[in-house]
Amino acid sequence: MTWHSATQPVGSALRIAPGFVASTTDDDTGVETTIEAHYNADEGRYIVTAIINRAVRDNFDQQALRRTASVAILQAAIPHCIAVRLTDEPGDAWTSIADLTSADGRIIPPWMAAAAVKRGMKDERMEVIEILYGAAALSGNPPVRAVQIELDIPHRTASDWIKKARDEGRLEGMTYNVGRQADG
Repeated sequence: MTWHSATQPVGSALRIAPGFVASTTDDDTGVETTIEAHYNADEGRYIVTAIINRAVRDNFDQQALRRTASVAILQAAIPHCIAVRLTDEPGDAWTSIADLTSADGRIIPPWMAAAAVKRGMKDERMEVIEILYGAAALSGNPPVRAVQIELDIPHRTASDWIKKARDEGRLEGMTYNVGRQADG
């Protein structure tokens, strides 16, 4: 999937693919898993709507065929489904989040993270928060943790910046529902 498939606006600067199909094959088990997912605006994230497991060789792992790791496939596929413009120049091309992702598994390149944490860089910071929040929330990962890790900032700062981005309307259409808290 390329940024051309990202046609649905989400937030203030992101576009996403309305749906996708992703597959992976586990060579150790001999099982191929295919998922289909669609963006659900009410949920603010992608929802898996179909899972298909099939053996790709005769001596496959029958237990693995019964177990499905759809979350890992979803998390790997979603960066390919989100597009962003890196500048405000008219006619500037869209770039998928996957194209920004570095080899070490980070969502944004180091230069972008460095720019976001500088003092006086509010607009750049909010754009980066939107990218990180979107990539995490749409795939069902904790956005505060993603912001904290990517920008190497404390949890409290990440939470504050996310709240400010939400207050500015930058996170419209993206939701992450936190589970029951440990204290009750």
